[in-house]
Amino acid sequence: MPSQRTIWSPLGLLLASALSGCVLITGELNPFSHRPEPLEERVVSGSGSKKILLTDISGVISSEERGDTFGLHRSESTVARIEAELNQAADDDDIVAIVVRINSPGGTVTGSDIIYDRLMRFREEAGVPILIQMMDVAASGGYYAALAGDEIIASPTSITGSIGVLFTSISLEGLMDKLGVRNQSVTSGRMKDIASPLRTMTPAERAVLESLVGDMQRRFVGLVLERRPHLTDQMKTEMVDGRVFSADQAMAGGLVDDIGYLESTIDRAKLRARVSEATVIRYRRSDEYADSLYARGTLGAPQVNLVNLNLDALPHTPSFLYLWAP
Repeated sequence: MPSQRTIWSPLGLLLASALSGCVLITGELNPFSHRPEPLEERVVSGSGSKKILLTDISGVISSEERGDTFGLHRSESTVARIEAELNQAADDDDIVAIVVRINSPGGTVTGSDIIYDRLMRFREEAGVPILIQMMDVAASGGYYAALAGDEIIASPTSITGSIGVLFTSISLEGLMDKLGVRNQSVTSGRMKDIASPLRTMTPAERAVLESLVGDMQRRFVGLVLERRPHLTDQMKTEMVDGRVFSADQAMAGGLVDDIGYLESTIDRAKLRARVSEATVIRYRRSDEYADSLYARGTLGAPQVNLVNLNLDALPHTPSFLYLWAP
């Protein structure tokens, strides 16, 4: 028989308060509950003293932690996970190459750029090759991150491209008028509440946002031209409108180097590292599955439709996105 000092679970507290009519004060019951456990090295294939690290960029790319509705569970951001794995890899002299498996429709502009920069710095400081393996989707910010690779290999059915910037905004002004609701915001300047959903954007405000989108687009396109010098003239023209490409189209246009599967990309990594054999490893927390090369990505599979998109994965502040979200 449980004692009167029984510790209630978060769900039990929620149900008890709902049934009793009590006010539930929300918050972290354990402030350390979302602190990630240490990364552990798991062998998934191969043999030998030299190692190839297989890492993932999965789901919507963000630099923010993700949490559930009640704040009872939090998971690390894409940026934080990549940083943690690269930091651990930097301390292992036996790692001779990294294969980055990308299955992402992109995400925030800043998150995508940080991951690209971090991979580039690791590549230069550690002096090891980085190869990219595209899975279902490696679009927009997912492709941006892929540009850090010495080689980019698409799966035969990969979708990539979507080279462009997205800023979403809606106006509820018409609906508010129908409901008799008035916007009474007070601002210090005429553009202080730019893109507010409470009113329709003015042409001048749209021009300001379009200029920001243009700057971010030029950065993206400039990086593609720098990192992919063998683009065809047709691809240079087509890629700037944000369209997506099949693996065959991407290879013909120069966006990727080859088409193949993960196993062959690992073999290419061995060749670049000049080793005949290597152990393929992954870094995982104690509760994460990693028994094969194709074990699910750390942060979940990408959602590429706004109807089904996991909104918790997106930042909770207005953001410019390198994201394919049809």
